[in-house]
Amino acid sequence: MENNHDIDKKFNEASQSLEEPTTFPGFDKVWAKVEEKLDQKEEKKRIVPIWFPYGIAASLIIGLGALYFINKKEVADISKPQIVENKASKKLKTNVQAIDSTIKSNIKKEIDIPKIKNDVEVLAYENVKIPIVDGINYVDFEPVLETQPVYQPTRNLQWKDTLKQTNIKEVVVTGALGIKRRADSYTSNAISVVSSENLEGKRSKRKQENGNALPLVASANYGNIDYMNTSGTTNIRNEFQQAKSQNLSQALMGKVSGLSIMPNHAISGSANILIRGNNSLNKGNSPLVVINGVVADQNALSKLDPQQIKGVTILKDASATALYGSRAANGVVVVTTKKLSRKERKAFEKLQKVQDSINRTRQIQQQNSEEYEAFVENPFELTKNQSVSTFSIDVDKAAYSNIRRMINNGEYVNKNAVRIEEMINYFKYNYPQPKNNQPFSINTEYNDSPWNSKHKLLKIGLQGKDVPMDKLANSNFVFLIDVSGSMNAANKLPLLKSSFKVLLEQLRPQDKVGIVVYAGSAGMILPPTSAKEKNKILNALDNLHAGGSTAGGAGIELAYKLAQENFIKGGNNRVIIATDGDFNVGTSSTGDLQTLIEEKKKSGVFLTCLGFGMGNFKDNRMETLANKGNGNYAYIDNLQEANKFLGKEFAGSMYAIAKDVKIQIEFNPKYVKSYRLIGYENRKLKNEDFTNDKIDAGELGSGHTVTALYEVIPADVKSEFLPKESDLKYTKNTNDENFSDELATVKFRYKKPDGDTSSEIVQVVKNSNENLSSASDDFKFASSVAWFGLVLRNSDLIKNKDLIDVEKLGKKGRGNDDEGYRAEFVRLVEAYRNLNK
Repeated sequence: MENNHDIDKKFNEASQSLEEPTTFPGFDKVWAKVEEKLDQKEEKKRIVPIWFPYGIAASLIIGLGALYFINKKEVADISKPQIVENKASKKLKTNVQAIDSTIKSNIKKEIDIPKIKNDVEVLAYENVKIPIVDGINYVDFEPVLETQPVYQPTRNLQWKDTLKQTNIKEVVVTGALGIKRRADSYTSNAISVVSSENLEGKRSKRKQENGNALPLVASANYGNIDYMNTSGTTNIRNEFQQAKSQNLSQALMGKVSGLSIMPNHAISGSANILIRGNNSLNKGNSPLVVINGVVADQNALSKLDPQQIKGVTILKDASATALYGSRAANGVVVVTTKKLSRKERKAFEKLQKVQDSINRTRQIQQQNSEEYEAFVENPFELTKNQSVSTFSIDVDKAAYSNIRRMINNGEYVNKNAVRIEEMINYFKYNYPQPKNNQPFSINTEYNDSPWNSKHKLLKIGLQGKDVPMDKLANSNFVFLIDVSGSMNAANKLPLLKSSFKVLLEQLRPQDKVGIVVYAGSAGMILPPTSAKEKNKILNALDNLHAGGSTAGGAGIELAYKLAQENFIKGGNNRVIIATDGDFNVGTSSTGDLQTLIEEKKKSGVFLTCLGFGMGNFKDNRMETLANKGNGNYAYIDNLQEANKFLGKEFAGSMYAIAKDVKIQIEFNPKYVKSYRLIGYENRKLKNEDFTNDKIDAGELGSGHTVTALYEVIPADVKSEFLPKESDLKYTKNTNDENFSDELATVKFRYKKPDGDTSSEIVQVVKNSNENLSSASDDFKFASSVAWFGLVLRNSDLIKNKDLIDVEKLGKKGRGNDDEGYRAEFVRLVEAYRNLNK
């Protein structure tokens, strides 16, 4: 016979002919024959090759595997020893093929069997991105679920008739509501009420697809899963179609287990909806209402037509908070409606937008403690009753950079943070330099209003005189820095330090800097020091750390005391306060701060306020300090803004060339029927205050530009915004023909920085009929900025609120924009428009 090598080769070939290890019932007889053949090898020594034990082991594995898999009835008779005799028998080949085919089939069956035993049968897979209840998207549910199977019960389950089931504590899957979560993941209460019409529709559909198969309803009673087989009858109550009431709240009374509905007799047709068992969870015990996957309120719920309801689900405890978070602490009422008409859908969407806006505002108010002074926009005035308007200039720029921060962060823009005059004056305009030794030039332009057709705009612009740096007076600066605990954020104290380093780069050796800090108390950490000792000043700044409460009043007292002790006569004496405005120790209220700063301004020391941070920013206090303290105010939202205000615009921000600057305009009733001032609501003055030098007004810095806009209704225009006229018995308006071409007369009053007596400049504005296409770039751009501010405030006095038109006008007015600030504004409008789509 063949040698051992040949025997091993034959076994390998037999093994390789099969995909899985195999054996057969006649294996022992074959192996005995092999051993008999081997014993006949007398001429060769009995030397066992190294591979021989491995061959035996492999053969045993093959034999055991085949014995386990083969169906004995289907195995061919291979008791004859053709395999080991190396004969290419046709019958042997047929037997091997039969074995091979049988083994493949049985192996596949064996592989599939464990899956069936270990897992419940998957009836269907649904591609689910988020949990869905008949089209409801749970908007706040995390994490996002991927493809999930719908499971069929396999063991230890009770099958019940839903018509006999009375106490359902939690419904996870119903014929009408399909929550794509495993039933055993719920451990809390949920109640589902389903329109029988919808249930019958689903039942009939299943019957068409699966014969008499009955729909599955799974309920879980605190973790014990019961699967119920719903009856094929049609005796299920139709809670909504049979409801005679047209009010959903009334229709649900007594229909939904766990839902407490109490009529509100104060308002006809309304009701208070509560989920029983949750009444004492928190101060507000109303459940969260979700209609077609969108969070709504009970008002929206009560307005739904009961005939349009597909189903109502009540979620309580963990099931509610798992999907909707803490706002669902009092439970959730999930309502699914039938297909709405186009009119109903539009009405629903309109109502939902209002609710979303309210919810967004409430959410921001809860998370945000920023404070802004509320004000009402200026109304239109009838010229024949009041032809004169007086106001103080405003060079503050904080509102624009603060609004920019909100929009860039995707935040809601508080309408009271929008001061349109500060938005306009954030940008520089191409006004000519003053002549004849005047501190500023006066520039006017009259053209069409872009937001109200047939209205006009009058632009009044001032250009402060540019004073060269080498001719600026010596400076006595006191840095007043807030180092309280509220400043411990990256956009507060660290940004503040970097901002002051920008300012230091602008100072000359003859300028002095002192540093006062305040937290729980105030203290001086650096006496007035020459700016040439920059390292000493920088070290003092770098050693600052935040912590403690905020004694802002004490800090102001000490800073002004230090400035007065080092006062430079004829120089630039200024306190620069840097804070988030969150004063909470000592003099801290807005009224007290106003009294304090009005007293300190008498010392001749000017004030600059720099605002930092967000979340607890107190804009109202910063605005009060700047307005009442001969000062200006900027909000530093990033280092680029610090470089702009304290670097590039250093002279205009820190050196005043005129103070108490007031503007008074008198309109000619012949051409102006009505007018209103855009912005400057907190800068308006009484007409008699114009000549009163005791009345404080704004300051104008070196190279500063100030712009104001008046909206005018011409005399021959009928406008819906005209105020109602009153017939006056004794007052008559007459026009002198000598002034026939004059639209208005503008007067300006100002004082020198160290003076106490004001001077006056007068300029006449001629009437014209120019259209917007012929307007200057400055007019177009200033108009677009004002327009954007009016949209942000949701003004009731403009017709066109289309941000696309605002953006287009801003692009037309960019002009020479070397610094890119105007281009940034256009991008900001675009960003806000995209946020509010």
